[in-house]
Amino acid sequence: MRLLIVEDDLVIANGLVRALTQAEYAVDHVTDGKQALRAINDDVYDLVILDLGLPTMDGMTILSHLRQQANPIAVLILTAREDVATRVQALDIGADDFLTKPFHLEELEARVRALIRRSKLGNNLPLQCGNLKLDVANKLATINDQPVTLSARELHLLETLMMRMGKIIAKEQIMESLCNWDETLGDNAIEVYIHRLRKKIEPSGANIRTVRGLGYMLEAEQHAQS
Repeated sequence: MRLLIVEDDLVIANGLVRALTQAEYAVDHVTDGKQALRAINDDVYDLVILDLGLPTMDGMTILSHLRQQANPIAVLILTAREDVATRVQALDIGADDFLTKPFHLEELEARVRALIRRSKLGNNLPLQCGNLKLDVANKLATINDQPVTLSARELHLLETLMMRMGKIIAKEQIMESLCNWDETLGDNAIEVYIHRLRKKIEPSGANIRTVRGLGYMLEAEQHAQS
């Protein structure tokens, strides 16, 4: 599981990185809003721990941007603000949980575990590219509402590509996203999975384009480039 911590207080951030790394999460840390959006665009995360009071772009703006883009990533808000209005605003915009500073690490870790479970089991935002749809919660891919038979790794690869639809994903990032399935996954294995998945989704109008030297991109056929 990959987590992104967006927190400009280095004492809090370093403590979170240490604790969550010890809990066997892969953890990245940024200190301002613009860095956060770049990181979310560049990598695939399972959860964002988001402070509200940030330089360059506040947490509410980041959260609003994610939800306007229909990004279903789980977001846990951290803030020193105790007023109910702030909590209500964050939840209404699309926060999944809210924790007020100061907090106990044990409680934060429990909330992280609960949010990841919920995001894997209860995410009901369908992803779509052409006539290809992916129901993440039920692990079901369909073309024209007809099920497509995919292996577990193919489903995970498709989810990774659809979460970043229209953006290039480096082969190394794909390896990281699949490493839970096979820790020895290499370049050749990625190419095999891409080839198999490309064949299976071909009738949908969705295309996995190879961007030489950079990686892969999922796009609707009408926007595909030769």
